[in-house]
Amino acid sequence: MIDIVDLVKQFPGTVRPAVDRLTLSIPDGEVCVLIGPSGCGKTTTMRIINRMIEADAGIVRVGGRDIMQVDTVTLRRRIGYVIQHVGLFPHWTIAENVATVPRLLGWTEARTEARTDELLVMVGMDPSTYRDRFPRELSGGQKQRVGFARALAADPPLMLMDEPFGAIDPITRGRLQDEFLKILRALRKTIVFVTHDIDEAIKMGDRIAILKDGALLQYDTPERVLAEPANSFVSAFVGADRALKRLSPIACATVAVPFAGAAPAQSIDGTASLRDALALMLETGEDVLGVRSGDQWTGVVTLATIRARTVSHRPHESAPPISAP
Repeated sequence: MIDIVDLVKQFPGTVRPAVDRLTLSIPDGEVCVLIGPSGCGKTTTMRIINRMIEADAGIVRVGGRDIMQVDTVTLRRRIGYVIQHVGLFPHWTIAENVATVPRLLGWTEARTEARTDELLVMVGMDPSTYRDRFPRELSGGQKQRVGFARALAADPPLMLMDEPFGAIDPITRGRLQDEFLKILRALRKTIVFVTHDIDEAIKMGDRIAILKDGALLQYDTPERVLAEPANSFVSAFVGADRALKRLSPIACATVAVPFAGAAPAQSIDGTASLRDALALMLETGEDVLGVRSGDQWTGVVTLATIRARTVSHRPHESAPPISAP
């Protein structure tokens, strides 16, 4: 659990605080996305959590302990940190980069090598191919994978991710979001994730904190932020197409209904979002899609299901039952 209470930070020469009496709590194992316009205080807040910046007032507790009562080096070694431009050491191999923290912690060579190989496999990079390469030999997406593996090396309970996909092309970015989200969900890490992209926030976050001028305007699930914006600024920030955005956090598998008869002409993986399903329907002209889990059919999703989700204003309730075609 991360508890932030009345946090204040004002930089010299500025008119208003960068962080202005911010209070919020992040439950264990959840992804909290900090988002807002430039200068809203999201990155400052993140950097206060690992004491790269000292707050002027307020309290930050990580796992129940005030971070000001914890040695800075000890604190940072228990927090994974992933940034936009990765920051790999250029003259170290990939294996050496991933092993940075374990070696600082004095792990044995055998344990360090085993953990390095385990993490490279986890992020989809074959150790026999990549461990002895150098960062200059990798693509942007591959470097980001290595940065992520490095942040996980000592199995920290908390991870800070500062626009980790911001410098990557859209296709690679979407794929990495999907892959990293699966890993984070499986590992049950507590994540503070900074982005300026509302679509990324909706996709990655269990909760979204919308900031403006250092102050917290709304803190809730993506569904409720989209369905019930707290004020006109939040409404404008999430966009006029927020009805469509509400489809992004909903997996097809969660709303699929049983079907009888012939299988639909088109199908979609159950992990895909209803927004993906709508795009496929518009592309193919079909109003019913089969929903798959691997090679198994689990049901269908219909255009009526999607329509019900876009017009409903009760994000935490189930949509009305839809009859199978």
